[in-house]
Amino acid sequence: MLPAMTAIDHVARKSQPAGPRAESANETGVPSPALPLYGHCAKRQSIIEAAETVFARDGFAAASIDTIAGAAGVARQTIYNHYRDKETLFAAVVEAMVERANATLYKMVASFPDQPADLAADLAAFSERLIRNGLCNRDCSLLRRLVEAEGERHPELFAAWRSHGPGKIAVLIGARLQSLALAGHLAIDDPERAARQLIALVHADIQNAAEAGAMPTDREIKAAATAGVATFLRAYGAPAALRSAN
Repeated sequence: MLPAMTAIDHVARKSQPAGPRAESANETGVPSPALPLYGHCAKRQSIIEAAETVFARDGFAAASIDTIAGAAGVARQTIYNHYRDKETLFAAVVEAMVERANATLYKMVASFPDQPADLAADLAAFSERLIRNGLCNRDCSLLRRLVEAEGERHPELFAAWRSHGPGKIAVLIGARLQSLALAGHLAIDDPERAARQLIALVHADIQNAAEAGAMPTDREIKAAATAGVATFLRAYGAPAALRSAN
């Protein structure tokens, strides 16, 4: 279960939780069940999904309830029946996106190669999943755009994402890297710093383009992951790992 996001509660408490989101198998390697949506839940989900797109595109101030209602295929009053006002809807959107983005990232971390047969290849494959489920993930991408547009206006809404999402991922990956070091695969003295550097290295070649909206191709993702891991292992790899990387 994800950590409670109390930073959002004081704004979002006026709204009810968003309905379940249908999911399918994804790049984390852990299939997610597709849940049927009916009636009330389906309508709430349509509103949330439309609001995500409109808020990310137009920003909070410029987004209108009428535009969101049109995109969701519901009446304006229907939105007010579910969410008291635009601020409540925005808080519900951020909360839903944070929950999904964090759940995806946590599942991805669970696929870390704890017992690698080929350290360089296995870390590169993991890094590809990291890129796809972080930088190239729809929820993470929309959250970054919302943070850029509304972070100063609503800092409390994004605090949970920073602390339990990107901030937590480095800690979790660092713990896995420490296990590899104890097994003799790596030589590191600060696992969390090493994790941050690994994350930065595998994203280095594609981050600017991706943040500008140009999603990298499969070949570009693979090349970025492979190059980033090779550089990481030249800094932290034990002798056997270095031979594998070269």
